[in-house]
Amino acid sequence: MENLLAEIGFSVFPKRHTCDGENISPEIRISRLDAPYLAIILTDPGEGGGKYHWLIWNIRETEVIPEGIPKEKIVQAPITAVQGTNSFGKIGYSGPCLPQGAAHEYYFNVYSLDALLELPPGASHDELMDAMEGHMIQYSGFAMATYRKE
Repeated sequence: MENLLAEIGFSVFPKRHTCDGENISPEIRISRLDAPYLAIILTDPGEGGGKYHWLIWNIRETEVIPEGIPKEKIVQAPITAVQGTNSFGKIGYSGPCLPQGAAHEYYFNVYSLDALLELPPGASHDELMDAMEGHMIQYSGFAMATYRKE
Protein backbone atom coordinates (compact mmCIF):
# COMPACT_ATOMS: atom_id res chain seq x y z
CA MET A 1 0.00 0.00 0.00
CA GLU A 2 1.31 3.45 -0.96
CA ASN A 3 1.38 6.33 1.47
CA LEU A 4 -1.44 8.83 1.20
CA LEU A 5 -0.34 12.09 -0.42
CA ALA A 6 -1.71 15.49 0.63
CA GLU A 7 -0.82 18.76 -1.11
CA ILE A 8 -1.81 22.31 -0.18
CA GLY A 9 -0.20 24.16 -3.09
CA PHE A 10 1.94 26.56 -1.04
CA SER A 11 4.90 26.47 1.33
CA VAL A 12 4.16 29.87 2.92
CA PHE A 13 0.61 30.58 4.05
CA PRO A 14 -1.18 33.09 1.83
CA LYS A 15 -2.65 35.91 3.92
CA ARG A 16 -6.21 34.80 3.07
CA HIS A 17 -5.70 31.60 5.12
CA THR A 18 -4.56 33.50 8.25
CA CYS A 19 -6.20 35.72 10.85
CA ASP A 20 -4.61 38.67 9.02
CA GLY A 21 -6.81 37.85 6.01
CA GLU A 22 -10.08 35.96 5.54
CA ASN A 23 -9.05 33.10 7.89
CA ILE A 24 -10.48 30.46 5.55
CA SER A 25 -9.27 26.89 5.20
CA PRO A 26 -7.11 26.16 2.15
CA GLU A 27 -7.79 23.64 -0.59
CA ILE A 28 -6.17 20.28 0.09
CA ARG A 29 -5.53 17.82 -2.75
CA ILE A 30 -5.53 14.12 -1.85
CA SER A 31 -4.08 11.26 -3.89
CA ARG A 32 -3.27 7.57 -3.43
CA LEU A 33 -6.21 7.14 -1.05
CA ASP A 34 -7.00 3.52 -0.10
CA ALA A 35 -9.87 4.04 2.35
CA PRO A 36 -13.39 5.49 2.30
CA TYR A 37 -12.92 8.30 4.86
CA LEU A 38 -10.47 11.04 5.82
CA ALA A 39 -9.54 13.03 8.90
CA ILE A 40 -7.33 16.14 8.99
CA ILE A 41 -5.55 17.80 11.90
CA LEU A 42 -3.75 21.12 11.41
CA THR A 43 -1.03 21.48 14.04
CA ASP A 44 1.45 24.17 15.09
CA PRO A 45 3.89 22.09 17.16
CA GLY A 46 5.93 25.13 18.24
CA GLU A 47 3.16 27.20 19.76
CA GLY A 48 3.16 26.62 23.52
CA GLY A 49 3.96 22.92 23.19
CA GLY A 50 1.52 22.40 20.33
CA LYS A 51 -1.74 23.96 19.19
CA TYR A 52 -4.42 22.36 17.04
CA HIS A 53 -5.85 24.79 14.51
CA TRP A 54 -8.31 22.43 12.78
CA LEU A 55 -9.89 19.08 13.55
CA ILE A 56 -12.13 17.62 10.84
CA TRP A 57 -13.20 14.02 10.21
CA ASN A 58 -15.75 11.74 8.53
CA ILE A 59 -14.85 13.28 5.17
CA ARG A 60 -15.95 10.89 2.44
CA GLU A 61 -13.31 9.76 -0.06
CA THR A 62 -12.41 12.68 -2.32
CA GLU A 63 -9.51 14.04 -4.33
CA VAL A 64 -10.07 17.65 -3.22
CA ILE A 65 -11.07 19.24 0.06
CA PRO A 66 -12.30 22.64 -1.19
CA GLU A 67 -11.16 25.96 0.20
CA GLY A 68 -13.38 27.70 2.75
CA ILE A 69 -14.98 24.85 4.70
CA PRO A 70 -17.74 26.41 6.87
CA LYS A 71 -17.00 26.76 10.59
CA GLU A 72 -19.87 24.52 11.64
CA LYS A 73 -19.91 21.42 13.82
CA ILE A 74 -21.57 19.38 11.06
CA VAL A 75 -20.62 20.40 7.53
CA GLN A 76 -23.17 19.62 4.80
CA ALA A 77 -21.51 21.44 1.86
CA PRO A 78 -19.26 21.66 -0.10
CA ILE A 79 -18.29 18.32 1.50
CA THR A 80 -19.83 16.41 4.37
CA ALA A 81 -17.75 16.27 7.54
CA VAL A 82 -17.70 16.73 11.30
CA GLN A 83 -15.47 19.29 13.03
CA GLY A 84 -13.99 19.48 16.47
CA THR A 85 -13.03 22.19 18.91
CA ASN A 86 -9.58 23.58 18.19
CA SER A 87 -7.05 24.82 20.76
CA PHE A 88 -8.68 28.25 20.67
CA GLY A 89 -12.08 26.96 21.77
CA LYS A 90 -13.58 27.38 18.29
CA ILE A 91 -15.22 25.00 15.86
CA GLY A 92 -13.56 24.60 12.48
CA TYR A 93 -10.47 26.14 10.93
CA SER A 94 -8.45 28.83 12.73
CA GLY A 95 -5.49 29.82 10.60
CA PRO A 96 -2.12 31.10 11.75
CA CYS A 97 -2.33 34.17 13.96
CA LEU A 98 1.05 35.34 15.20
CA PRO A 99 2.59 38.49 16.66
CA GLN A 100 4.73 40.54 14.30
CA GLY A 101 8.10 38.95 13.50
CA ALA A 102 7.16 35.51 14.85
CA ALA A 103 7.47 32.53 12.49
CA HIS A 104 6.00 29.03 12.84
CA GLU A 105 5.65 25.83 10.87
CA TYR A 106 2.20 24.29 10.45
CA TYR A 107 1.45 20.66 9.57
CA PHE A 108 -1.65 19.36 7.80
CA ASN A 109 -1.75 15.76 9.04
CA VAL A 110 -4.09 13.69 6.85
CA TYR A 111 -5.31 10.21 7.81
CA SER A 112 -7.36 7.71 5.81
CA LEU A 113 -9.85 5.72 7.84
CA ASP A 114 -11.76 2.50 7.24
CA ALA A 115 -14.99 3.65 8.95
CA LEU A 116 -17.00 6.65 10.05
CA LEU A 117 -15.95 7.75 13.52
CA GLU A 118 -18.55 7.62 16.26
CA LEU A 119 -17.42 10.91 17.73
CA PRO A 120 -19.62 13.88 18.61
CA PRO A 121 -19.15 17.24 16.91
CA GLY A 122 -16.95 19.58 18.93
CA ALA A 123 -14.68 16.77 20.18
CA SER A 124 -11.11 17.56 21.25
CA HIS A 125 -7.84 16.51 19.65
CA ASP A 126 -7.30 13.75 22.21
CA GLU A 127 -10.82 12.41 21.66
CA LEU A 128 -10.27 12.39 17.89
CA MET A 129 -6.96 10.54 18.22
CA ASP A 130 -8.60 7.96 20.51
CA ALA A 131 -11.51 7.48 18.06
CA MET A 132 -9.12 6.97 15.11
CA GLU A 133 -7.21 4.22 16.90
CA GLY A 134 -7.75 0.94 15.07
CA HIS A 135 -9.28 2.70 12.04
CA MET A 136 -6.22 4.36 10.45
CA ILE A 137 -5.37 2.79 7.11
CA GLN A 138 -2.95 5.40 5.76
CA TYR A 139 -1.20 8.52 7.00
CA SER A 140 0.19 11.21 4.74
CA GLY A 141 2.79 12.30 7.19
CA PHE A 142 1.94 15.90 6.46
CA ALA A 143 1.82 18.82 4.12
CA MET A 144 3.81 21.65 5.73
CA ALA A 145 3.70 25.43 5.38
CA THR A 146 5.20 28.30 7.32
CA TYR A 147 3.80 31.67 8.34
CA ARG A 148 5.54 34.79 9.53
CA LYS A 149 3.73 38.02 10.26
CA GLU A 150 5.69 40.91 8.75
